[in-house]
Amino acid sequence: MENLTTLLEPIASQFRALGIPQPIVQWGHPAMMGIVIFVMGTFVGWAGWRGRVAPDKEVAIKNRQAHRKLAPWMFLFIALGYTGGVLSLVMQKHPILESGHFWTGCVLLVLLTLNSLLALGFGGDRPNLRTAHAYVGTTALGLMFVHAVLGLKLGLSL
Repeated sequence: MENLTTLLEPIASQFRALGIPQPIVQWGHPAMMGIVIFVMGTFVGWAGWRGRVAPDKEVAIKNRQAHRKLAPWMFLFIALGYTGGVLSLVMQKHPILESGHFWTGCVLLVLLTLNSLLALGFGGDRPNLRTAHAYVGTTALGLMFVHAVLGLKLGLSL
């Protein structure tokens, strides 16, 4: 992973040159991603499950639509946040591979990508894909909370 750190160091150096205060470098990523995980992630998961289990068909449709609209944005913000988090570690000269937070972020991106691909296969109303999507998404949401705890632990150690 030294190659990744070496590759990212020129970018990190440019950001360091901006004189960004250390608390923002250290806590900016956690604050922004905390919002994405705890607000967007929770809502996306809740809306997805409400879309599956709500007894009122109109409520279910409304929740599915909300899930469909917000989930891609959540994925984008998490992918961008992953990039920013890795860059933040390089800016702080912290080894990337030593962090469980880094590894849970990698697994989370894989799960969310898999879940996006499952959602693309829904055409033709395929219930098995919908069920897999629900459980992969729930697993990803659970991992997001573990990821946040590991991130807090990492932030306090820097």
